[in-house]
Amino acid sequence: MNTSQVYIALSIAILAVVALLVFFVRRNGRENRLTPLAGLAFGFVLAGIFFGEDRLIGYGLLGVGVVLAVVDMVRRSKNRGAIGGRS
Repeated sequence: MNTSQVYIALSIAILAVVALLVFFVRRNGRENRLTPLAGLAFGFVLAGIFFGEDRLIGYGLLGVGVVLAVVDMVRRSKNRGAIGGRS
């Protein structure tokens, strides 16, 4: 096995472990739905991966996806009152 095959095998194994943890460890049986903004962020990240051969476009799309994901996390935490100790 060459180096890239080892990386791929290791990535698949880690992904399988994470998937099992997510499947078996559910918090309070509560389901977290994907918000439209998070879905858009996920789409930008996937597009960045697919168009990664052209570095400027790939990294740009990844960056937009990460920024949108962070904005979504901040908005969700403000709705729950987790920022600043508000309830």
